[in-house]
Amino acid sequence: MNRRFVVLIVAGLASIGNGCGYKKVALPVSTSGVMLEASAASLQRYIAERHKLEIVTQESELQKSWDSTVAFCGTIQCEIVSSSITTRAGDSPPSGVIALRVAPDDFKKLLGSVEKLGKIAQHTTERQDKTTDVVDTEAKVKNLTTFRDNLRAMLAKPGATVKDLVEIQKQLNDTQSELDSETAQRKILANETEKIAVEISFRVEKLSANAGGFAQIWDALRESGSILADSTASLITTIVTIIPWLVLILPLVWLLRKGWKKLKLRRNRIVSPSTTPSAGLS
Repeated sequence: MNRRFVVLIVAGLASIGNGCGYKKVALPVSTSGVMLEASAASLQRYIAERHKLEIVTQESELQKSWDSTVAFCGTIQCEIVSSSITTRAGDSPPSGVIALRVAPDDFKKLLGSVEKLGKIAQHTTERQDKTTDVVDTEAKVKNLTTFRDNLRAMLAKPGATVKDLVEIQKQLNDTQSELDSETAQRKILANETEKIAVEISFRVEKLSANAGGFAQIWDALRESGSILADSTASLITTIVTIIPWLVLILPLVWLLRKGWKKLKLRRNRIVSPSTTPSAGLS
């Protein structure tokens, strides 16, 4: 490969290797607006913020509260990441979960809407500093972009041999693949730091020991119905299991009974004494 191509590629790789962080440069003291803006930019922090909310509501209102939250998210700068809701199954009460991301300016609106749906039993806040990850990723993207553009310029220059072009094209493909990966990582970081992650879980309020008698009666009726249904299902299963055996057992019992009767009759004939004429005895 020609010396100039080797020098350019080595220089580009070196710039990428140094791209994991910014170099410290001694800046002269200045009161200009440009220096103040640069200082402010260096102090920018990228924070990933996450909130977990637990909402307690009545069982009859859980579905409505869940639907209301999903609908309200569509009216602000908000996106649903995942959502699920379960109905009552036996002794397991219904519940719902919504995971979303909301713009910081609309977080208070979302919180105010959720507070109207029930009692907030728990509110947890987590913050994680992603500044180093963002700075490193942006530096890599910048250096990879410059190196890719240099490789493209080298391909366009005349005088390159076929071997040089093959090597440059291979390096260009590898660089573009790495650039795409770092760009995707930067988008993920932007989604984490520019929006607030919120996880809202809904659960049913448990009835106290002094709850209304009608509620307790209703729970007892519901449990008795469930027990009756389980017992009926078990009975049907038992009957269905026995029927095939009855088809085999009943004919066998009938044959055994009939054979026993014949055997008993034959024994009676053998055991009974033979009749002798009375005249021969006189």
